[in-house]
Amino acid sequence: MKEEAQPSLHDRIAAQVRQLRAARGLSLDALASHCGVSRSMISLIERGESSPTAVVLERLASGLGVPLAALFDAAPGAAAEPVARRAEQPLWRDPASGYVRRNVSPAGAGSPIRIVEVEFPAGAQVAYDTGARSPRVHQQIWVLEGRMQIRLGETVHDLATGDCLAHALGRPILYSNPTRRPARYAVVLVSEGAASAGR
Repeated sequence: MKEEAQPSLHDRIAAQVRQLRAARGLSLDALASHCGVSRSMISLIERGESSPTAVVLERLASGLGVPLAALFDAAPGAAAEPVARRAEQPLWRDPASGYVRRNVSPAGAGSPIRIVEVEFPAGAQVAYDTGARSPRVHQQIWVLEGRMQIRLGETVHDLATGDCLAHALGRPILYSNPTRRPARYAVVLVSEGAASAGR
């Protein structure tokens, strides 16, 4: 994957964190208390001056009550586009594990569904201390290539190519690739309220 220039994606994350925090009426101190990320780190992220890890971003997302994917959304007011060309889908690399995530869903489309594609390095792992969201967020992990091991709380799921795991965010989750080859998987997320409305 060819990686998008980092400053623009850092700016997108910064804008989303600022906007979500303001929408919830949270001060920097209050958000820091909610998510266990220091006030100074949140301030750096909001200014686009930090390269936070996936674990830090997940803590922020949990404190803001949104899925991690929401922090990579286009800025509010972005032009709605029904098609997201692969070459235009933003990429982000976790500085800790080296995994690369691609935002597949069209920007600004207003859809309640988010699709993310992940390339996960051989031998890598990422542990999220995931908190519950309100409304509840459902997630499915579909392995496209390779193998992944997903631990939800105390339950371990070994997933091979083609396997799909469904769960709701709210428990600690550990992603690991126990093999010597990279894995690739898709993550699809939708909130419970949005899922009910679509029935």
